[in-house]
Amino acid sequence: MTHRYKVVGIVKQPNTPLGLTVEQDQNGNVIVARVLAGSTIDEENLMHPGDVILEVNGVNVGSAEELTEIVSHSESTLQFRIASKNDSDQILKPQQYYVRALFNYNPEEDSLLPCQELGLEFKTGDILQIVDQQDPIWWQAKKVGEDSKIGLIPSPDLEERRKAYVPPEADFVHKIGICGTRIARRKRKKMYQSKSNVEFDKADLFFYEEVTKMHPFKRRTLALIGPQGVGRRTLKGRLINSNPDKFAGVIPVTSRPQREYEDNGKNYWFLDQEDMEKQIKQHKFIEYGEHNGNLYGTSLDSIRNVINEGKMCVLDCSPSALKILHNSSEFMPYVIFVAAPGMEKLKTLYDYGRCNGYSSRTLTFDRQSSIRYSSRRAKTLESLASLYEDDDFKKTLEESSCLQRMYEKYIDTVIVNEDMDETFLQIVEVLETLANQDQWVPVNWVY
Repeated sequence: MTHRYKVVGIVKQPNTPLGLTVEQDQNGNVIVARVLAGSTIDEENLMHPGDVILEVNGVNVGSAEELTEIVSHSESTLQFRIASKNDSDQILKPQQYYVRALFNYNPEEDSLLPCQELGLEFKTGDILQIVDQQDPIWWQAKKVGEDSKIGLIPSPDLEERRKAYVPPEADFVHKIGICGTRIARRKRKKMYQSKSNVEFDKADLFFYEEVTKMHPFKRRTLALIGPQGVGRRTLKGRLINSNPDKFAGVIPVTSRPQREYEDNGKNYWFLDQEDMEKQIKQHKFIEYGEHNGNLYGTSLDSIRNVINEGKMCVLDCSPSALKILHNSSEFMPYVIFVAAPGMEKLKTLYDYGRCNGYSSRTLTFDRQSSIRYSSRRAKTLESLASLYEDDDFKKTLEESSCLQRMYEKYIDTVIVNEDMDETFLQIVEVLETLANQDQWVPVNWVY
């Protein structure tokens, strides 16, 4: 490949990164690895990935370390002599799209980041615009709705390796001193696209979710999740009773024998054990569990029936059901996590629910589903009656924190239920707001 030599000048700003990182190839050439979008180098089209840096201020550059030394001791102006890529090489505009962050990231705590000043801090739930993902290790992004600063964020590939506890010395990322230079082996680029979601899903590693902005619309389901005894059943019933034309619940399915005074389809849909087990194997239930030898569950068709009536289906489901709801474009859930308040407030909520007919003594299948509480000792109805004891309230608080952390990637809003009336009003207000503002939703809901 032929190269064209050129000289470019850059004014060095105090405490401002140059906006490029470099790597060293097998032949010892110092090559531009990336140019930060929006930097002076990028805006003035001075350098491009793949350019070879030969000299800085008339001094030959033989390694990344030498470049670090020269730049750090230079005054206000830097003059680079560069061997450019072939003029016929086409520089493609990077694909730009949006993601929702599913983890917190602080560049100051990342020892692998080539230059901490170039890193972009973000928190779970932040919407990021990905402006460049040509580097398989460090993507370039900026936060939506804030200033236009563009910074480096770890790619899913890097985070997957990090979460798998790959030792730094065995990885392909090595930090070098200059802001920023690094030495790294080339790695095949792994694009993050919606069609790749299944691959990441299987590994249970979630870092970013591709999203798109939609105009105001009504969500099809409302999922109220949270720890046992926090008042979700009370809130669900109150919401449905407040506007039966707008909200509706589902009728659970059970394999227990139908009693003489019961009507099929009123409190339960009754199926024999064999038919229900068959439908479970066919994945027709969003959740199910066993109690006293009988199966109880919520069928997907029952949710579809409510949606087809033009109503929002209100569920106080187990968190394990969120995966199915979230990954399907037909359910489009809005998820509210009802968090436990302090001990005294929690006792008040318990008394409120008991006085209004929502005692934990009448909990249905989803309260003691073996799926939902797989990590805890199965609770019997007798042990549930001891909820009023302090130890059980403490467990509820611990469960609240644990569930919120585990299912944070699915949660849209968190409401601490310190007062049942206030929490109900907050839920109503949130749902009304949805109908009047643009929403960031998973891209698979649209495409």
